[in-house]
Amino acid sequence: MSTKDTLRRVTYIALGTVLFAWILQNLSFVEGTILRILTPLNPLFLGSAVAFILNIPMSALEQRLKMKNKKLKRGLALLITLLGMILLLVLILFIVLPEIGRTFENLASMLPGFVEKITLWAENLSVNLPSIQKYLQEMDITLESISQDLLNLLKVGGTNIANYTLTLISRLVSGTVTVFISFVFTAYILLDKENLSRQGRRLIYAFLPEKRADWVMETLAFTSDVFSKFVTGQLTEAVILGLMFFVSMAILGFPYAMVISVLVSITALIPLIGAFVATAVGAFLILITNPLQALWFVILAQVLQQVEGNLVYPRVVGNSVGLPGIWVLAAILLATGLFGIVGILLSVPVCSVLYTLLKRHVASRLAVKEKEKSEAQV
Repeated sequence: MSTKDTLRRVTYIALGTVLFAWILQNLSFVEGTILRILTPLNPLFLGSAVAFILNIPMSALEQRLKMKNKKLKRGLALLITLLGMILLLVLILFIVLPEIGRTFENLASMLPGFVEKITLWAENLSVNLPSIQKYLQEMDITLESISQDLLNLLKVGGTNIANYTLTLISRLVSGTVTVFISFVFTAYILLDKENLSRQGRRLIYAFLPEKRADWVMETLAFTSDVFSKFVTGQLTEAVILGLMFFVSMAILGFPYAMVISVLVSITALIPLIGAFVATAVGAFLILITNPLQALWFVILAQVLQQVEGNLVYPRVVGNSVGLPGIWVLAAILLATGLFGIVGILLSVPVCSVLYTLLKRHVASRLAVKEKEKSEAQV
């Protein structure tokens, strides 16, 4: 390496160190600046994410369409995919949501009686346990106290109804505009994905050395493959698990079968944690109606989750993600603390990509060292 190259590298390292130190000292300013730059681009990010998900069924559909005109075939595949998504949303709005509404109405009518039963049970228990009686008296758990607390809350909140309404309307308008613009980005990306991919490839090879550009392209292809398999597998698994719960609960006569099954399907998208959340919420809903059935529901949920984990998941998802269980848990915990619900959803595929890249790099370095060791012995 020449003196000029060494000086350039030292200069880059020094500038990078100074920049990193400045960022650490001005984190709030840097964070605010980044948010101001990225916030207007939210429709682009949302549209890109939706395009990535819709591209999976659209590509499969496009391959099955027997048409010579590629543009017409692409447009028809996109149209069918969007109609399928709209049909799914309509199904949720007109079938699932009314059922959820009726469930909450039933809960609202049953909750006072449930509270009375719990209070009566606690009072009977406290007859033989004076310490519990004293504790309950201090807590003052009665229907009157609960009603008074709710009334006070409504009185306080009533003064801000106008402000809340204006804020809600503003957010609804903003959200509608964001969704519409995101939809435009989604359609454009899906219709012109080859051209966008070619432009990105040209940029990468224009600004990076060929060897480094090859590595970037290989990594991007691998990342896309991991995310595609993860999304497809998780969605398929969520639907199968939800159907298993619905059929089993309907046959055994459990209440709230539709609501709990939908909840199971949604939470199944969250690895590891989702199963416990669905079981806990479902057991609470049934507990208000029938405590004994709530116990049987917990047992049923454990059985179905074992069947899903040992039979369905290996066949649907398999080892496509390639991430050991301990790292799945670590990734979820870390991503949840840093990025919230988005981190939970993306933690497993992102960590899987990083894990595979690290494993390849370690294997490559070990191979080089083994080769150097063999040459030294010779």
